[in-house]
Amino acid sequence: MKHEWRKKEKAIYLPKTIPELISVPPYKYVTLSGKGHPASTEFSDKIGVLYNISYAIRMMPKSGFTPDGYYEYTVYPLEGLWDLTEEGKRLKTFDKNELMYTIMIRQPDFVTDEIFEMAYKSVKKKKNPNYLDDLRFETIEDGLSVQMMHHGSYDNEPQSFAQMKQYIEDHNLILTTLKHREIYLSDFRKTEPDKLKTVLRYTSLLRDKD
Repeated sequence: MKHEWRKKEKAIYLPKTIPELISVPPYKYVTLSGKGHPASTEFSDKIGVLYNISYAIRMMPKSGFTPDGYYEYTVYPLEGLWDLTEEGKRLKTFDKNELMYTIMIRQPDFVTDEIFEMAYKSVKKKKNPNYLDDLRFETIEDGLSVQMMHHGSYDNEPQSFAQMKQYIEDHNLILTTLKHREIYLSDFRKTEPDKLKTVLRYTSLLRDKD
């Protein structure tokens, strides 16, 4: 049976529109890091190469190689870890050019360093897109987190983050950094801003011992 993350992993990818506490285990990702405005050509190219490698892995059986433990699955959504440069943190107004990010696509458990390397070689041979050599294959654990579903424009996210911060305060949690994860359930290139669905997650949490 095909693994559909929307159906099988609702707690991770389809939270409610109010904040909730969750513990997120370690997952495997293909990642790319950078700095700058998310509307830039560089950012768009990096999204493209992440999907190139992810689909190369998913389509391996049709290319004549089936990895050990392989199963049919839907490619996971684009995700991003976001922060600001030190200069950006000092500015009185929010400047998207000062954003720092690591964007990524989660991979199934059967993917190994060797599988990633095979996919890399395949994509390099067929397309050799920009930023391919900057890809990393790594495991990331968000751990104790507060998340919620945000409906609407990315520019309205501060309203949802304010709800999450209030939840954190009300539940005696400590937010150690404003660095956060976003999971993009909508294709922003094809979706009206007011119809976007984005999972927002604060990951740098500690429990208050007092």
